[in-house]
Amino acid sequence: MNRFSHIDLRVNAWEQVCEFYEGLLPELGFVNTYHSRDWYVFAAEGELPSVPYFAITVDANHKPNSNLIGFWAVDRAEVDRIAETVKRLGGTITTGPGLLPISPTYYAVYFEDPCGNKYEMMHRLN
Repeated sequence: MNRFSHIDLRVNAWEQVCEFYEGLLPELGFVNTYHSRDWYVFAAEGELPSVPYFAITVDANHKPNSNLIGFWAVDRAEVDRIAETVKRLGGTITTGPGLLPISPTYYAVYFEDPCGNKYEMMHRLN
């Protein structure tokens, strides 16, 4: 059983990250939107609340930290594609894409959104 439900993410300003998340999250499978006055919600296919979702809210005092959100890629080509998407949308690549010394087949890209929130897109065989 996959126990993942959702992510509640803070950003400094929606205007600062709007283009980034509206471009990136559908690429990661969060294709349905349920935005309200206080939350910008991107959900997987299906009906809430039974599908994973990514919810973003504004906190002007938000300070990014060392927390990291990781996503599986189906193959190395998807890691590369997401890295290009991140760059095109104004994110920052911090490492990769490439093989990393975590395991012989660990291929990943680490990146940040325009507010400094940290992510990883990775693929590995073992």
